[in-house]
Amino acid sequence: MEKDQLLTRRQALTAGAAVLGVAGVAGTARVLTCEPAGSRVRAPAAGPQARAGRKPSAYRLLPLTGDGPASSRPLRPPVRREPLLHVPGRGRTMVLTFDDGPDPRYTPTILKTLRKHDVRAMFFVCGRLVAANKNLLAEMADDGHVVGNHTWTHPLLTQLRRSQIRSEIERTCDVIEDAYGERPLWFRAPYGAWNRATFQIGADLGMEPVAWTVDSLDWTTPGTRSIVHRVEHGAAPGVIVLSHDAGGDRSQTVRALRDYLPQLLDRGYHFTVPRRRYT
Repeated sequence: MEKDQLLTRRQALTAGAAVLGVAGVAGTARVLTCEPAGSRVRAPAAGPQARAGRKPSAYRLLPLTGDGPASSRPLRPPVRREPLLHVPGRGRTMVLTFDDGPDPRYTPTILKTLRKHDVRAMFFVCGRLVAANKNLLAEMADDGHVVGNHTWTHPLLTQLRRSQIRSEIERTCDVIEDAYGERPLWFRAPYGAWNRATFQIGADLGMEPVAWTVDSLDWTTPGTRSIVHRVEHGAAPGVIVLSHDAGGDRSQTVRALRDYLPQLLDRGYHFTVPRRRYT
């Protein structure tokens, strides 16, 4: 099987590699553009506080493709009304995402498994855990993973004042920049709970909102085989898979990844990470 060729961030800097990606038009539903490696709206929500949201089909966004050479600054994102969900790409492309970390008990093993299979993923991290585990973000950077903002304390943002929402997000941007070396370009609201303020503040801080297509439900600790089944059954071109590397006992998530990742690779799936267009 032909495997995707990866560049670590350090290699990319050395080689002067261009970063490719997409930015959308304000108010228009778009998809993430990914580099192979791999009103009020709620996305399909995870976690015990999550409310029932729209059906997943309501968040399937129209594909948009287009690449451009990189320079120094990412395009300022639009203020969206829906989070990004779908990823375009040739063939069977998917995105693996992990929320709530980093956690020194589980994140290192997840990183090791991804490294073994030459796969990159997205990690939506919480600022307070980053502050205590900066070395794990440095490892993510070296392995070419994409780090996104998942707030400082993982609150339900729709119940906070605007100033509190901004503090949660902005503090996390700052600590990510310190530990990862770059400010995040992607944001995911805890529990998939979005409102106008979260979209506006995220865009003002330079980030695009990202939801998910397939919820592994690993946060319910349903058993390793159940997680594997959900991910493999939900696998399809363009989907974004939600898992967690913190926030509880994630040993089932670790074991499930070891199982389904090589199986999906053998089935011809490619795993991608998003890249924003630069001008």
